[in-house]
Amino acid sequence: SDHMENICGYLMKYTNLVTGWQYRYFVLNNDAGLLEYFVNEQSRHLKPRGTLQLAGAVISPSDEDSHTFTVNAASGEQYKLRATDAKERQHWVSRLQICTQHHTEAIGKNNPPLKSRSFSLASQGSANSPGVQRRPSQNAVSFFGVGHHRLPTGKRVPIMQPDHLVDVREMMSQAEGQQRDLIRSIECLPASGHLTSLDQDLLMLKATSMATMNCLNDCFHILQLQHASQQKGSLPAGTTISWLEPKISLANHFKNGAAQNFPAEINKPASVREEQSIAEPCQLTREPEEINPDEELEDICDDKEDDLGAVEEQRSVILHLLSQLKLGMDLTRVVLPTFILEKRSLLEMYADFMSHPDLFIAITSGGSAEERMIRFVEYYLTSFHEGRKGAIAKKPYNPIIGETFHCSWRMPKGDVATDAGTNPSAQSPSEQGTLPKEAEGQAEPDYYTVKFVAEQVSHHPPVSGFYAECVERKMCVNAHVWTKSKFLGMSIGVTMVGEGVLHLLEHGEEYTFSLPCAYARSILTVPWVELGGKVNINCAKTGYSASINFHTKPFYGGKLHRVTGEVKQNMTNTVVCRVQGEWNSVLEFTYSNGETKYVDLTKLSVTRKRVRPLEKQGPFESRRLWQHVTESLRDGDIDKATEHKRALEERQRNEERLRAETETPWCTKYFLKDGDGWVYHKPLWKTVSAAQTQQTDSN
Repeated sequence: SDHMENICGYLMKYTNLVTGWQYRYFVLNNDAGLLEYFVNEQSRHLKPRGTLQLAGAVISPSDEDSHTFTVNAASGEQYKLRATDAKERQHWVSRLQICTQHHTEAIGKNNPPLKSRSFSLASQGSANSPGVQRRPSQNAVSFFGVGHHRLPTGKRVPIMQPDHLVDVREMMSQAEGQQRDLIRSIECLPASGHLTSLDQDLLMLKATSMATMNCLNDCFHILQLQHASQQKGSLPAGTTISWLEPKISLANHFKNGAAQNFPAEINKPASVREEQSIAEPCQLTREPEEINPDEELEDICDDKEDDLGAVEEQRSVILHLLSQLKLGMDLTRVVLPTFILEKRSLLEMYADFMSHPDLFIAITSGGSAEERMIRFVEYYLTSFHEGRKGAIAKKPYNPIIGETFHCSWRMPKGDVATDAGTNPSAQSPSEQGTLPKEAEGQAEPDYYTVKFVAEQVSHHPPVSGFYAECVERKMCVNAHVWTKSKFLGMSIGVTMVGEGVLHLLEHGEEYTFSLPCAYARSILTVPWVELGGKVNINCAKTGYSASINFHTKPFYGGKLHRVTGEVKQNMTNTVVCRVQGEWNSVLEFTYSNGETKYVDLTKLSVTRKRVRPLEKQGPFESRRLWQHVTESLRDGDIDKATEHKRALEERQRNEERLRAETETPWCTKYFLKDGDGWVYHKPLWKTVSAAQTQQTDSN
């Protein structure tokens, strides 16, 4: 109560896409539990422009910067606000949270629990039976008789000791079972009649009972942590307590509109127990592992993604999800239903962008700066077709922090385009440049090797780093991508925030590039994917740049998946190449000399990547990590896939909480923070530079 002060001041409020951010004068009325705002301070004596009830509200600092936060009222209304700096944001957030907690608790005190004890459903019969007919004055809560179990009068609740946690866990398991029975009983009601499964009171009862179980689960976790600190004193850095994970699994009651049966921990499949018991990643060796490409085998996995088609069967799931979303809401923390998942991780999807290694390697063979830029644009535009697996609207797995993916490609040297009259295999050692020492003295293979590694370096925000190199051609690419998903009504937009840099060490050139946005359209009918937005490719040394536009389909008319672009010399502002077509079909390149080249992506050869067998992969390599989810999806067992997926996500959340509570920083394995980006720990430009320096010193 000492901090229950009324505060006021100017904050920026986000209105809409047209108006954007506007300064408004906000007043926190602690007595009434209201957040009000006015046009300015002078109009404070007038009626407020807007008011939010804070009881039951959620105050959330934003991940996008240190100034923004949101106030989500229980009514569903949301204010997105921005303070002048991080200190002011913290002041507003803390005061709003204190006020919210005070008034939320006051509501609980003023509304005592019902006296009924039973969680059971009244006997079900025909629509004419007394148990089903409902008087107008009888609400759903009284009909189901939901209430609390009370202790006998006069008995005091004993102080909870640590060794009583087993009893608490047992009671919570029983409560979870009763709650699941309640949900099943509601869902078994007829779809029409006096009392249906869609009754508003019953829907509210389902939601609040699930929220209650979640809250109890969080409280139980706190008790576990207190027990751990008492048993072990202070938790040393990196400590993992094996039983910190919740032993009850909250049912996903809205999965495909059916109830779920969750077996006890002892009855869980061994694969799920394995997923939940993998040690904290930082306890594993975080030393970078050198992957030997000779251990990798050509990938025989051919997971063709079936088209989702019409989503009638999953409509209830999607409608339930949409009912909880607001326009512009960040979907980073929203768990999407399993049936929309691809059978690969996002990290592997980035690798599939490299499925045309011949075009990638050919970039550095261009005879001029102009030709090298054009070749890079050609490779860039042909990468999305295989990377996206066509236009099927499915989503790859969200990588777990610390997850990695390794692969490589072998490309016969004769299949790689070179500059006119030049055979790269016939180049002299001086033209090829200095290679690392380990490559000396070895017989030169008749193929090029492109190695790829990706790592999930951050969870909030979700950031992936990936790196690929061809040592023989002295070229590499390093990139980091932050995926930001937003709800746009009948579609979902994914912004790929970040930057990539292609290094051509033979020429001393660096090409910076970005990635387009992706959109999942028509999510209630037949979902499909399109790319949109403008991307730029620049080479500061040569002065060449490319501007590429991925066009989204207009509301009326227009073509799907259209892309246009041009390559120009910045000094003279001369366009040297234009491109148009569809990124998943045919592309047309028109050059300054009048020549035209067509690339049919559907007929372009795809080189299979090489991946180590599962038994040789580490526990946090993508395919081994997600193998049980992938196998269940292949078998069409959505229930089992959901269970395995939940186990992985639950473990990640528990480990993240433990790191926060023990103040243990996350340590990456292959990528190092560099300003706002991430760089591979041993990039080729450093290796080659060090080798050249060593050779110079020896001479």
